[in-house]
Order: sequence, then structure tokens, then C-alpha cells
Amino acid sequence: MNDEIRIPSLSAGNAAPMEQRDHNGEPLYRNAVVANWCRAEDDPEVVEFSFSSEEPVERYFGMEVLSHKPGAMNMARLNSGAAPWLWNHNPDVVLGGVERAWQGGDGRGMVRTRWSPNTKSEGSDEWKVRQNWEAGIIRNVSFMYSIDGPLDLKSREGVALVTAFTPMEVSTVSIPADATVGQGRAIGDTAAPAADQTQPPIDPMEPTIDIEAVKAQAAADERSRVASITGLCREHKADDLAQGLIERGATETEAMKDVLAAIGKRAKQPATPAAAQPIAGASADIGLSEKEARSYSFLKAIRAQAFPNDRAAFEAAGFEREVSQAAEARMGATARGFLVPHDVLRRDLTVGTASAAGNMVFTDARPGSFIELLRNRLALSTLGVQMLTGLSGPVAIPRQTGGATAYWVAEKGALTESNPTVDQVNLTPKTLGAYTEFSRRLILQSSIDVESMVRNELATVIALEIDRAALYGTGTVNQPQGLKFVTDINTKDFAAAQPTYAELVDMETAINADNADIGAMSYITNSTIYGGFKTSVKAANTAEYVLEAGGTVNGYPVVRSNQIASGDVFFGVWNQMLMGMWGALDLQVNPYALDTSGGVRVVALQDVDIAVRHPESFCRGNDSL
Repeated sequence: MNDEIRIPSLSAGNAAPMEQRDHNGEPLYRNAVVANWCRAEDDPEVVEFSFSSEEPVERYFGMEVLSHKPGAMNMARLNSGAAPWLWNHNPDVVLGGVERAWQGGDGRGMVRTRWSPNTKSEGSDEWKVRQNWEAGIIRNVSFMYSIDGPLDLKSREGVALVTAFTPMEVSTVSIPADATVGQGRAIGDTAAPAADQTQPPIDPMEPTIDIEAVKAQAAADERSRVASITGLCREHKADDLAQGLIERGATETEAMKDVLAAIGKRAKQPATPAAAQPIAGASADIGLSEKEARSYSFLKAIRAQAFPNDRAAFEAAGFEREVSQAAEARMGATARGFLVPHDVLRRDLTVGTASAAGNMVFTDARPGSFIELLRNRLALSTLGVQMLTGLSGPVAIPRQTGGATAYWVAEKGALTESNPTVDQVNLTPKTLGAYTEFSRRLILQSSIDVESMVRNELATVIALEIDRAALYGTGTVNQPQGLKFVTDINTKDFAAAQPTYAELVDMETAINADNADIGAMSYITNSTIYGGFKTSVKAANTAEYVLEAGGTVNGYPVVRSNQIASGDVFFGVWNQMLMGMWGALDLQVNPYALDTSGGVRVVALQDVDIAVRHPESFCRGNDSL
């Protein structure tokens, strides 16, 4: 047992004060006797058991109790899909993984675990443990946890009450301590006495099943699974895997395995050679390493075009010229200026922006104190919108709009023919251009901070406009059609400028009614309405606000950005939005437009379009629809 913790001595009626830093982050362990054996009826590889309770455990400083009030136990780590099920807390002997954790109605912590394939390898340590577990020889479980906040020394005399803790893993162990939890201890069971471990296993009584509660829990579990898989894929740049994993019903543990496999394959792929031949529909990446992408200089590329007769400027931009030529060869395109591949731009499309830099060039430069322009946050960058890069021509994606029909047939009767119907989701390039002007003296500077400012300015103005057009593009005057104007998206007419909780739930219901809740869903709105979420109650006299703990509404994440127009709230499955990118950013420099002042105009051009796979997967709410 590893029960060591630096806590002052406790005695009844004389509890010494304790500071959070005395115990924060130190791992502790709790063990429990398994009263009987339990296996999930729907899957022999899955077991469920309770792993924690409020049973007092004696430590060297006195009795410790883990509070199981709502919010006391942080189950985020167990529900991340990466928490292991170990043997005796040994990370080298993995019995399986934790698929889900929740708090039972009787206050116990519950887990659903899945056996590892290693437990089927005859003779292995994992196999031996599983044999003993299933035979009822090993009947103890344990979990490791950290204390996340100050202890409550006043509520219970002589007891240290842990009011905030995080379980980090569960284990099968050999030493019991808390007999009130364990495998087979479902909600409502009566625990066997800890002192009597010789009794035969006691089958739990058949519980009364609340069907509605089961349905509600299943829906909540599914939302949690979808959100976990989507976040996992987004974090590891494997967004293309998310939809397939969700649709096939993969668990978080299975999703993690697939993502790790994809990362392994990605690491083995050779970098694209600079002299690659044109590839139709190829990505606008050319295989630059992270170091090479960081060394790319916008200023050198601009100087080479701004001062065409300056041999030194031309030679200094040798690397940038090679990158542009490789991008042209890769995509079969001809640049008007310099092509900037996505390798370079990827990290710049979400960064902050600095503006007109006349005051950045002085003797005692303090770039850390540079005052940036206040801009809207990018709205869609964190929502999982699917990016299609390196496109070379119009794209048409087939979409099924209707299904076949089944008919009842009389004996010897003939079937009526029916066929599914299809249409196409089309993407055609729309050219977005932006230009900014820099002074000649600024362009001549070699400051790293000036380089960063120029790069960020160009990337951010392009990114913000693409982001805005994805929501509000009119589909006319050379713009993409934004989500607001897509035919057949759901709408909700709010009764007032600030939506009620019931109206927000109606948005979810509209999508569910269309069977379009096929992925992770999120709300997105502006700062004004987001602020209203913080002060509006769900219902009268409940003291429960629309914006829930963790920044969610109705259990779904909320993104806040002033890219969203006044009064608007969007809700949907954001991976159903497609953003197509043709080629790379084309960087052009005009040294003559501002010849009287010696300034330089830099123009950036990018071809892009927006489309929606299933309009029914989105809903827009406003009080003035």
C-alpha cells in the first residue's frame, strides 16, 4: 500500500489546519474486496464494478473519507478513453482499459472496463490474472487518485473529508481495504462486512429498471463518447478518422488504438521531395520539416519581389524561391508571385495578429510590449470543420437524398421497383484576396518580430474572412454560400433577443428529429448572447444557469466569437461542413503602387469554397428570422 501523505496529525475536536499544497498531486491508493463476479451481458469482454465509496479508510493521520457528493469526483481522466486497468498498479501489466466511469445512485463510483487482448495470451501475467479473476480467487479492486483541493476537517469530527479528488486508474489487487465497493456491487447493493471475507459470493438482487433513466443515461453516454472521439482525433490531427469511428460505434479505447496506428503510419511516410511531379488534387503541403517551416521568411519573399534589381535580396530569398517552385510542381500551378505552402501557413492561421508596424523599428525595440489590434476570435477553428486541401478543380461529392421503399407483397405478387435518389454537393473555387501595405523601411528590417508581424497580418486577415464567409457568405458576388443561406438547415425563432434554455434545447431536438445528430455537436454564438447564458436561469426558482459548469449548454460545448452576427446562435454537427482549399497562398508584391511614398503593397490570394454535407445537421436561431 502506498498511503504516504504529508498531513498534520488529526484528533477529535482538534483538527490542525491544512494547506492544499501539502497534499495536492500526490498519488494515493484505495483497495476494495470484490464481493462477487459480474460480466456485462452484451459483451463477455466487458465487466462493470464499483471502485469507490465513502467508506472511511484509516491512514496514519486518522480516518479519511472520500466525498461522493456531485462534483467532488473528477472523472474526466477515467472518461478520456486512455485510463488503464492494471494489475497491482503496475503499468507494465495492463489488464485492459476503462471505457466509462460514472457515479451510481447510491454514491459509489462505477466503471465499465474491457479486457485487453493480452489476457488471452496463455501463460502471460495478464492471462494468469484473468484466470484467477474469473475463478473468483482474486476479488479485490483498487484505484489511484490525487487530492485536488483542501480537506474538510470540520464536517465530521476526527475525520479528514476529501472534497475534491481525481481517479487516475483502476487496478485489480490482492489486499482489501474497503469492502463496500468492487466487482458486482451495483447501485443499491448491500456491501458484505469487511471483516468476513470467507462468505461465498452473494448474487445482487435484481434491481428495478427505470427505462426512462436508462434511455437518458444512454443518450448522455453517447454524447460523451462522440465528444471524446472527436476531441481525440482533432488533438492528434486525425479528423478524417472521427466520422468512421463514431458511425461504427467504436469505444474511446478502440478510437485511441486507431489514432495511434494512424500516427504510426504518418511517421513512416517519406517527405515529399522538392522536385515532385505535379499530382492532380495533391495536398498543398510539400513536406517541409517543422524547422524548415519556421525558417521560411515572408520578408525575404517580399523583398525579392519588391526590389527585383537587388541581387542581394534575390539571393537571400533562395530558400523561399525553392519552396515556391516545389509548391508549383506539386500542384501543377503557376504562381503570380510566391506560392506559400500550407506547411508554412498551418500554424499561422490561428495566431494573434499585429498591425501597422511603424513604431516597431526603433533603437530600443520592445516587441513584447507591442500593442496588437483587437480582432474577432476565429469561430470555426476548434469545431472540427473538415478541410479539403490541395484541390485542383471543381469537386462534386455524391449525396443520397432518398432511400428505397419496402412494399408488402401478396402471394405470387410482383414487387414494386424503388430506387434511392442522389444529388451532388459541389465545391468550386472562389478567389479571396487581401492586401496590406508596408513602408519601405519596414521591409528592409531583418527583425524577427517584424517578420512575425508581417506573417501574422497576412495569414490572419485571410483566415478571418474565410471563417466569416463559412457562416455568412451570400453565395453571390464571387462569395461562397455560408451556413446561414444554405437551404434546408433547421431554424428556431426565439421569442426575444436572449434565447431561453428551452429554445436552445429545441434546436437540438430539431436536428435529432431529422436523424442528423451524427457526430459531435456544439453551439456557437457571440459575446453578448454568451454573457446572457451566464445570467439566465434554466427555469424559474432553480438557480441553475443556462451556461453550465465547464462552459457547456445542455451538455454541449459553446464557442464564443464576435464573428457571429447579433442575435445569432448556431448549433450543429460541425464536421458536416466542408471547407475546400485550392492550391496554396499566392503572395504578390507591388513595389510601384505606392512609389511616391516608397511603400510596398503585398497582395495575398487564396481560392476557397464552403459546402455542407447534411444541412439538417445544423440549426440557426434568432429572434428575427
